[in-house]
Amino acid sequence: MKLIEMTVTEYLDILASDAPAPGGGSAAALCGAQGAGLVTMVAGQTTSKARYEEEWPIAQRVIDEGTPIYQALTQQVDKDTDAYNLVAAAFRMPKLTDEEKAVRRAAIAEATLVATEVPFETLRLTVAALELAATLPGHYNTNCASDLGVGVHNLHTAAHGAWMNVKINLGGVKDEEKAAFFAEEGRKLVARANEITAEVLDTVWNDIQG
Repeated sequence: MKLIEMTVTEYLDILASDAPAPGGGSAAALCGAQGAGLVTMVAGQTTSKARYEEEWPIAQRVIDEGTPIYQALTQQVDKDTDAYNLVAAAFRMPKLTDEEKAVRRAAIAEATLVATEVPFETLRLTVAALELAATLPGHYNTNCASDLGVGVHNLHTAAHGAWMNVKINLGGVKDEEKAAFFAEEGRKLVARANEITAEVLDTVWNDIQG
């Protein structure tokens, strides 16, 4: 069964067990999905209220563009665990002969690249969701200020969690060009996540405190 198809309790139980996966990468993706879901929910609570009619175009864009991001992040939950399993399987390959060792090294390199690409994609999707969240301050149903704030906090956590999972695998990426890309673009994405989070939360707290 896919992780995303489990009940909340089933997922949390396996997460809390001694099983090595799901781990931080899947948890980060789930945080991202929760954050993106909350952002689209806030937008929906804006388009459903006549008093916010002037803000409907902005909110509708958040729904239209945020929904596929949310859906993609839910898929990342399983993709990250699948990537871990791929790496684990590669390390279990036989290594008795020179030929077996070569095949094993190639499999480990390929699996490590996948295990880096997956959290990088989680990071990219998370920042895309944050970019949408950044369009809402001043244009949303402020009764949902705390929901927007929690959504942004989830996305911020997801971004940093995904980045950690990129970094921990980066040393095993043999393609130097790809490794450099992940490192440079990842730093930019995390910096952007920090910037958006600070800006949106500043507005959210003003809306909450009146």
